[in-house]
Amino acid sequence: MSHALTPNPRDTPDQNPPPSSGFRREHPSDSSNPLVSAYDWGTAPEGLATRRQLRALGLRPAGQEPIILRCRPCGYWPGRVCTRPTYLYRIDRAKPVRPMTLAQERALDRAMEARTRCPKCRRRYHHCLPLRTLGTCLECHDGTPADPATYIAPAPGHGLAA
Repeated sequence: MSHALTPNPRDTPDQNPPPSSGFRREHPSDSSNPLVSAYDWGTAPEGLATRRQLRALGLRPAGQEPIILRCRPCGYWPGRVCTRPTYLYRIDRAKPVRPMTLAQERALDRAMEARTRCPKCRRRYHHCLPLRTLGTCLECHDGTPADPATYIAPAPGHGLAA
């Protein structure tokens, strides 16, 4: 049985364009959403801030549409379209951050307690413990003495049962 070489239909240049390198992707909100304007790096007007900058001012975006700040041109990939733009929000439309409720504070405290309390000696430290790698605090793991200023001793009667 002889196998004849048949031409691949994809090899014809007029039917299929060359494969894309993947770097020319347009961000969906650049061209498809006319309400969102885009600025190049360093050309954004005053009065705009990122989410982190708003949070430092005690503000939140409050549902406003973001304004896109594209990355500066890359020296290594000069023809590359920005795939990770920065989103800016107007400061005058931002609202104050909502205060945390008591239930949220309790939930946050329980989550932090799980990261800062040693399961062996029940001390609660002021820093996160390496529980994933060591499983306990350093003093319980290898005997390294802990500075008493770095932890809160457990209440009497809440230690491990002997």
